[in-house]
Parts: sequence; structure tokens; C-alpha cells
Amino acid sequence: MTEMSLEEQGQAAQTFVEGLLREMGMDATISLRMVDDTTAEVAVDGEGLGVLVGPRGATLSALQELTRTVVQKHTGGHSERILVDVAGYRARRAEALQRFTQQVAAEVLSSGTERALEPMSAADRKVVHDAVNEIDGVVTRSEGEEPRRYIVLSPSADAPQADGSGADES
Repeated sequence: MTEMSLEEQGQAAQTFVEGLLREMGMDATISLRMVDDTTAEVAVDGEGLGVLVGPRGATLSALQELTRTVVQKHTGGHSERILVDVAGYRARRAEALQRFTQQVAAEVLSSGTERALEPMSAADRKVVHDAVNEIDGVVTRSEGEEPRRYIVLSPSADAPQADGSGADES
């Protein structure tokens, strides 16, 4: 096995995804983008690709893991970060999670009570942690074990205390 550059690994991932979709009889445009020095993204665009995303991105996560495994086979077990996205799902999911997190954080601030979220993938948990880092008065922690790992949002020590009056300022 020879050492493969990130771009070569990305090209191997793109070739695998193209072949898989061809075998599935799906028509899509597949492109490769270097996200940064350690991450390549294979983007799949087209019509009727929902089957590749699945419920809450579960099928997409499996497709990404399968793609990574194939690339690792070519590299002798090591690969850089290879992402697969279908029809811009990851960006839409991140935006929706950010909005949801802001709503939950506002509830935590107004009630003074922590709130546990449903179990989610590591990528989704990162979006939530990052969103809360931008909000004063709320902190996060992850609890549980994979695949049931989840986030708890709590008022931070310096958060204004809820006065219990029931007044809602939002």
C-alpha cells in the first residue's frame, strides 16, 4: 500500500460513491471538495435522493462509514476525514439543530432548569455544543454511551437565576 494524499483518498471515495449509485440505478452528480487540510467531502446532488439520507440521516451516516471503510482498505487502514453529503442535508440539519438549540437554551435560561436532549450522532452533538458556546448563561455536557449518547443543557454558574414569577421576557 502506498501513502495516499487527502485528495487521492477523496477521489477514491468519489469513485466508490459513483459506482455504488450506478449499481443502485440512481442518477446523481457527485463532486469532491477539499473542506480543509484534513477533510474531503464527497457531495451527491440530484433528484429523489432521500433514500440515501434516511431517517435523521441514518442512511447517510452508514453510507459515509462504508465509504470511509473502502478508502481505509486502499490506504492500509489509515484515512483522513472523509465526509459524504447528499443534497445539502448536512448543512440543513446543522441549521435546524442550531435553531432548536437556541430555543432549548432560551427555555433553560428562563426556567433555570437543565434539559436533556435526545441521543444524537457525534456530528450533531458537535453542532449543539458549538451553538451553546455562543450563548451566555448556558453550558453543555455529553452523557451516556454510544449510540445513545446525548447532551444536557444547563444554566451556567453565572447565569441569571429564574425568579419564578412566570414572566416570560422572550
